[in-house]
Amino acid sequence: MTDMKEITVQKAAIEWLDQLGYTYQLGNNLPRDLKKVVLEDSLRSFLQTTYPDVPATAINEAMAAFTQHEGMDLDHRNRDFHRKMTQGVSISWKDAQGKEQARHMYPINYEQPLSNQFLCADEVTIIGKNTRRPDLVIYINGLPVLVFEFKNMFDPEAGVDNAHRQIGHYIQDIPQLFDYNAITIVSDGREALHGMYNSSMEWFAPWKSLLGDDVENKDELQLELLLNGLFPKVTLLNYLKNFIFHEDHNGKIIKKGAKYHQFFGINKAVNNALANVKPKGDGRLGVIWHTQGSGKSISMAILTGILRSQPELKNPTIVIQVDRADLDQQLYENFVLAKDLVGDVQHAETTDELRALLSTDGGGVIFTTIEKFRLKDIDEGKEIAHPVLSERYNVIVMADEAHRTQYGFKDGGFAQNIRVALPNASFIGFTGTPVDGKGADTELVFGETIHTYDIKQAVEDGATVPIYYEPKMVPLNIKAEYTKALEEVEEGADESTSAVWAAIEDAAGAEDRVKRVANDILTHFKARVASLEGKAMIVCMSRRNCVKMYDSITALDDCPEVAVIMTGNIAKDPKEWNPHIRTKDSMEAIKKRFRTPEDPLKIVIVRDMWLTGFDAPCAHTMYVDKIMKGHNLMQAIARVNRVFKDKPNGLVVDFIGISGFLAEATKKYTGSGGNGKPTLDIDLAVELCLDQFEVVKSLMGGFDMETFNELSAVERLNWSNNLVNELLKSNAVTDKFLMEEKKLTELVAMTNSDKRIWPIQEEVGMIQKIRSVIRKIKFPPGAQRAKNARIKDLISKSIASHKIVDLAEMYDLDKIDISIIDDSFQAMVKEKGGENIKIEILKRIINDELKVRMPKNIKRMSSLKEELDKVLGKYHKNSLDSIAAIKHLLDIATEFKNDDKRTKELGLTEDELAFYDLLASNKAILNEAGPIQDLVHQVVESVKKNLQLDWTKKEDARAAIRLAVKKELRGKVPFSALDKLLQEVIEQAEGQYKDWPMEG
Repeated sequence: MTDMKEITVQKAAIEWLDQLGYTYQLGNNLPRDLKKVVLEDSLRSFLQTTYPDVPATAINEAMAAFTQHEGMDLDHRNRDFHRKMTQGVSISWKDAQGKEQARHMYPINYEQPLSNQFLCADEVTIIGKNTRRPDLVIYINGLPVLVFEFKNMFDPEAGVDNAHRQIGHYIQDIPQLFDYNAITIVSDGREALHGMYNSSMEWFAPWKSLLGDDVENKDELQLELLLNGLFPKVTLLNYLKNFIFHEDHNGKIIKKGAKYHQFFGINKAVNNALANVKPKGDGRLGVIWHTQGSGKSISMAILTGILRSQPELKNPTIVIQVDRADLDQQLYENFVLAKDLVGDVQHAETTDELRALLSTDGGGVIFTTIEKFRLKDIDEGKEIAHPVLSERYNVIVMADEAHRTQYGFKDGGFAQNIRVALPNASFIGFTGTPVDGKGADTELVFGETIHTYDIKQAVEDGATVPIYYEPKMVPLNIKAEYTKALEEVEEGADESTSAVWAAIEDAAGAEDRVKRVANDILTHFKARVASLEGKAMIVCMSRRNCVKMYDSITALDDCPEVAVIMTGNIAKDPKEWNPHIRTKDSMEAIKKRFRTPEDPLKIVIVRDMWLTGFDAPCAHTMYVDKIMKGHNLMQAIARVNRVFKDKPNGLVVDFIGISGFLAEATKKYTGSGGNGKPTLDIDLAVELCLDQFEVVKSLMGGFDMETFNELSAVERLNWSNNLVNELLKSNAVTDKFLMEEKKLTELVAMTNSDKRIWPIQEEVGMIQKIRSVIRKIKFPPGAQRAKNARIKDLISKSIASHKIVDLAEMYDLDKIDISIIDDSFQAMVKEKGGENIKIEILKRIINDELKVRMPKNIKRMSSLKEELDKVLGKYHKNSLDSIAAIKHLLDIATEFKNDDKRTKELGLTEDELAFYDLLASNKAILNEAGPIQDLVHQVVESVKKNLQLDWTKKEDARAAIRLAVKKELRGKVPFSALDKLLQEVIEQAEGQYKDWPMEG
């Protein structure tokens, strides 16, 4: 398996694409200018075939539109092209009679997917700021819309993160390719992720389904699943046209694409809508249940865009209806950002505005809260019934978080008023929380649930992080009957008129209790952010309690910046609350601050605002001091489940006693068909953490800090060095330790605010230091940052003193040159002690040299590589002791040094030594008296004169080199041996000059 290369993964991808009907072509057999990325002949041919009645001048104009893009930077150019690719361009011209003609033209035929040309090409050379070769590019009608970057599946040091970093280099070096890029794929064969070219790694995702109903969670061969799930031609064109969009954040362009659950869920919704929209069906278009944090607002925007483009719906009006004003504003803002998909969006600020907007005949998107469908006060009193606003059939109401306000069709309720106002409208519901409950017949209102993406699958996919629950109740001084009465209070009941609610608010806001809770929160938060940077939300029973909490927590020492987020009523609120009341603009500013990870605003205190429809991915902890139930509770805790960098989990800390309501919500959730729990018990996480701690300690031979702390400084360093040495004795031992330590670190990050974890934190810190050293030895990070003399000095000091700190410092340096291995170094590594570390150092040095030298002398370096593998194999199997292994490795290193010496003595260049060895090994048959250096010079010169781009893949180029070399050897080699020697020369040339000209 040692000869398995990333090319193996690449070829497998090409084979799968071939099975899907894609045409394969060698990358640099493509007819194109290497500085350009479009196959212009293919694009022109497609346009001429698709639009045969369009004259050549108009075709030229369309070609220019599809290959020249507006925008000073790459992201704006990519957006401009994507609009043209999906929405087409209008081209006009004058016919022979001088009459103005026009045609709307697309570079891709979305109506007839199979009429397009799908071409995949590997190793496509592109000349930009530097010359680069993406592993695989897919062209549709000559447009390079998809890019793949592969890494070797069998190389433990190379994975999808390396491929992602390489895409970053391509963006810098060959930006013209990404003007056209729609989807980027990174894969090592086992793991395969799709994303947008400019997205960070956390937003790349697997594709886990072929048809939408099947989900495959196995990690192996994700590439095959992604290709067969997303790359069938009809599927791919649907995705390209409808499921990618750009958001403009004040000039900064963010590109987004759907995940697999959004793609399949939305397609089901489209099909269901077309089948059931009135008058064809009963107007119940179904429910999409996608868990909180999995991109519901994006799904709603994409669905809106697709429905608006359906010709059978005849320019429909989409009414986006929500329960609350803050939800309305947040979702509206998301739709405005997705303008490329949904078009212009109108926002009904008042009941009169809503009625005016719905009374027009034109289509569009209208945002409103459900309460705007209220009966108005008129001169005669109150309206008896809601007026009919539109009898059109192409009105679709899309309800966000379809819950209790959607039910109850008696006595002029909002739900009834919508149906009176829009008697022929059809309805579709979106929810992220359970949809069944008292008095709520979801199927009666919206129809069946057409697609589910639950908590379990979202966490499995990494679309959300798991939420842990930690009880830290501070008791309420409240009468028992209030506690009992609270159980009977309906979810969402009018809190302002509830005696029970008022009693609990007073008890929760008692001065002594607020001070205690504030102190506990700050202590807990400091412990949490000590190892996991992030932000927190505190949820209180009332605005009054929010202010009390603010006053208490900000009075404590070392409190970070805190803000209260609440609405205000200047006429009624105490003047002391004035600092917490904000204008719309200042509220937007503080929202931006809280979402910004590095901003010093670390904690916000809320009552209702920001508990729904608000995303701050860096928020990882919620402190709950408010009674919440049902979907309100589910919505609130989901604020901390957003994916963010290395955030392993969200945490809900309960100070008031919501565990029973969480259990009830969980029961309702699973009863509705959802898998997974809304929260996981912190007790379980603590137990897992302590168990994992023991697992890792046992791998380290067991230790305790009390004994360690009694050691002298020299004894500590020797102990650390011996431990690292032991953990490096084999790849299996090292990999096992690193894997188990990673699990421990993640569990500690989840639980480090729990006092039960504190006794092990010092030992965990020691474990992490050992991990850090081992990773730096095994996988040196970063570019070279010092000269060889400094590296040699560090190695020498480290090995001489067995000093672990210097080792860690040394391995921040990437490449270690062979010149380090001089006589003093050899003497040092032969001394007893730290053998495994020394072997790892020598292995790194030799492997670095092999990577550099292999192309220049394939036969010799392959032989030395085999020798290296044999020595290490015997050593790890204990059939060769460490001293003998070190001697063999030093011998291999000496071979490199001898080659360098020989090259100089023979008067050869580095390029020529391999050819010299090849000819020298055949000296017996050469008709050449004396030294053969002149012949070597002539052979190498004849090869170099005939090199051209991608010559190894062009038979005519190979033939030219073979002929040139043959001329040099003719008369000097017997005819019977000429072909064999010629073949060996060509093989060496292929290895040495394959990538001619050298890439930058």
